[in-house]
Amino acid sequence: MLSKKLRHLAQPLSSVVRRQFQNMALSEIEYKRYEKIVGNYVESKRPPLHLRKELDFGFRIENQSIEIFEIRPAWREPGVFIELAVAKTTFVKRTRTWKLYWQRKDLNWHRYDPDAEHTSIEEVLAVIDADEYGCFYG
Repeated sequence: MLSKKLRHLAQPLSSVVRRQFQNMALSEIEYKRYEKIVGNYVESKRPPLHLRKELDFGFRIENQSIEIFEIRPAWREPGVFIELAVAKTTFVKRTRTWKLYWQRKDLNWHRYDPDAEHTSIEEVLAVIDADEYGCFYG
């Protein structure tokens, strides 16, 4: 039996997703489509249930950006969880492309210059998954 603090880790990913609907650049149909595609990708990365109190993955969609992150317990505060950025992609409606970013140690988002623009979210997820230069998963 999981404690109340850890109960959210056993829930399906859809309940972990954080939404923000104000000023969305994506239509509701696009939003749902990307939520499903990215949700399936992140679900495939999640560890087994018994390890989720130590490491988990989540994502959020805010306006036209999608951010994938790790969820880990805070080092000095038991029961408190922190989010560590994995990747961020932003949809540019004018060009109908996705721009891919990674977070450096300065905690700012930087364009992933080896392969920064893509025409589909599936291409973005493939680049993140390949992580050829160790920018996303280390």
